[in-house]
Amino acid sequence: MSLSGATGRKVIITCAITGAIHTPSMSPYLPVTPEEIADSAVAAAEAGAAILHLHARDPETGRPDQSPEAFGRFLPRVKQRTNAVINLTTGGAPYMTVEERVQPAATFRPEVASLNMGSMNFGLFPMLDRFKDFKHPWEREALEASRDLVFRNTFRDIEFVLRTLGEAGTRFEFECYDTAHLYNLAHFLGRGLVKPPLFIQTVFGILGGIGPHPEDVMHMKRTADRLFGDQYRWSVLGAGRNQMPIAAQAAAMGANVRVGLEDSLWIGPGQLAESNAQQVRKVRQILEGLGLEIATPDEARQILSLKGADRVAF
Repeated sequence: MSLSGATGRKVIITCAITGAIHTPSMSPYLPVTPEEIADSAVAAAEAGAAILHLHARDPETGRPDQSPEAFGRFLPRVKQRTNAVINLTTGGAPYMTVEERVQPAATFRPEVASLNMGSMNFGLFPMLDRFKDFKHPWEREALEASRDLVFRNTFRDIEFVLRTLGEAGTRFEFECYDTAHLYNLAHFLGRGLVKPPLFIQTVFGILGGIGPHPEDVMHMKRTADRLFGDQYRWSVLGAGRNQMPIAAQAAAMGANVRVGLEDSLWIGPGQLAESNAQQVRKVRQILEGLGLEIATPDEARQILSLKGADRVAF
């Protein structure tokens, strides 16, 4: 058995607060303004999330905003009100350049930053079948444009992010949407550009990546075990309706889990989640039902060998 779960079976819950996939018209509960993002993040931490994964949005339109200024409007508030680990996106939105996407993490030097481990098709257009009415023109346009979108994460891009943020002691949530992304990560490990313990987030159910079938979860785990042995800590993210079933399956296999309105707007069939904290409470109920303990932020720091909240730039 590898150490890829949580040390001593303390499970790290990550909560992804708003993301760049869902649009404001899809749910009245999606945090958009700096105040909403900060309040929702703090409530998720109080519910049991040890790590808060954060994106920023334009408060008027809800469009993803990857400017450091947008992040600066809520990061100090979150840090003042919670001890949770802050994880900043370098994914931004798929139509942004890597230079744009890395700016917030380069500016604020967080303990953790997300890093997508390969280029991929990123199909969001099926959501047009469910959602018909949009408040802002960009929402429909962004979903429609994903029919012809390649989310670029080349080897050069990945190395650029690793070198830009690594000097600040930021560690990474390596987002792996398919088996090849695990091999890409193994390449960078072999070159010494990443250091264990690797925090690997395997992502299931995005059109363009691996599917959400239980066999897909098993396959990613087996591949990561073979490539990384005891050098990684495993976490899972199931998109949409797959969120809780994948969390339950993988947690029983040794995984940490990620929930949040970035990944799913739902709390049950046809029922919108009213907050990020509601999803955290639900996954916590599942984990504790399996006899697992929830990691505190400081336990997460120890498990992932993080630098500490006193060494960030916000």
